[in-house]
Amino acid sequence: MDITKLRQTAEQALAGSDMFVVECTCSPANEITLVIDSDTSVSIDACADISRAIEAAFDRDMEDFALTVTSAGIGEQLRLLRQYRKIIGSSVETLLADGTKILATLESADENGITLSYDEKVATEGKKRKELQHVVKCYPFADIKWVREYLDYK
Repeated sequence: MDITKLRQTAEQALAGSDMFVVECTCSPANEITLVIDSDTSVSIDACADISRAIEAAFDRDMEDFALTVTSAGIGEQLRLLRQYRKIIGSSVETLLADGTKILATLESADENGITLSYDEKVATEGKKRKELQHVVKCYPFADIKWVREYLDYK
């Protein structure tokens, strides 16, 4: 299956809306998963419309496939800058490349990386114990393994 053509078909179907393609994958058995997101929300009807548009553009007699169109769920890894910008000001869970996990507020995001703010225990001169201080740090995408929106269920 031609993933590039499939992705283009989905993007054309989404043109003019606030929705966008996050990811498109295809297994060796032609099981296609298309993940879409939106600046606002993705309805089930929108997923069905995209599915119908793709079904109409491809001939199942030429190549059989199974298609699943889903929305990017809460708790999934963020993949596009547009997804980061959508949740600025929200809590995120971040795993750095060195294995450090950070629970913080996403302050900003650009092509280079993200800025997080959180409380961190920092050694203070003249004190035996580390003190909690609010820090704001920038992390380049190269130093980040994954980021996902964090929901506190308490």
